[in-house]
Amino acid sequence: MEEAAAAHPYVPRDLKLPGYVPISMSMSTILAVYLGASLFVVTFVWFLLGRKKAHLDRLLMCWWAFTGLTHMVLEGYFVFSLTFQRQHFFKGDSRYAGRDSAVIAVEGITAVIEGPACLLAVYAIAKGKSYSYVLQLAISLGQLYGCLVYFITAFLEGDNFATNSFYYYSYYVGANGWWVLIPLLISYRCWNKICESANGVETKMKKKIR
Repeated sequence: MEEAAAAHPYVPRDLKLPGYVPISMSMSTILAVYLGASLFVVTFVWFLLGRKKAHLDRLLMCWWAFTGLTHMVLEGYFVFSLTFQRQHFFKGDSRYAGRDSAVIAVEGITAVIEGPACLLAVYAIAKGKSYSYVLQLAISLGQLYGCLVYFITAFLEGDNFATNSFYYYSYYVGANGWWVLIPLLISYRCWNKICESANGVETKMKKKIR
């Protein structure tokens, strides 16, 4: 049992991964496929779906399309795929390989609820729907909450999940950090837009009363 536990490359070294099978693709290949697919999605949204929108709206549409598909495809695969239990490649956080309950819960909610909501946000911005800002604010707050749970649970459990410092800073801190920074900026913008709209409605109502 001791030898089986030490056969995988993850930390902590006593992490139990029954039936562990190293993934056949290299990390560089996985990243190339992911980045290539992401570039295709962003290019499609920028030039086709967002061609009549302002640059900021086009950027937001690209972000929501990218993050929505990431939630649904990658995180959905992690949560629902049976083969993921045997083929592990998340060296940046071994909690994925170990099927940590907190990570599964966060990623499951993100994949099922936030993923489709992100694609709805693309549609809402493209069509200028009145619920666009409320929807974007709700998704952003959900992403921030998920990231807080993700980081806080790691801290409480010893923050000892990355194979080495490169994976720790590039994946655990760097990659996940974007889902903190960008939702914060979007939340701030949406909050201001909603407040401006509410103030405008109040002003019109006061003028009518007078």
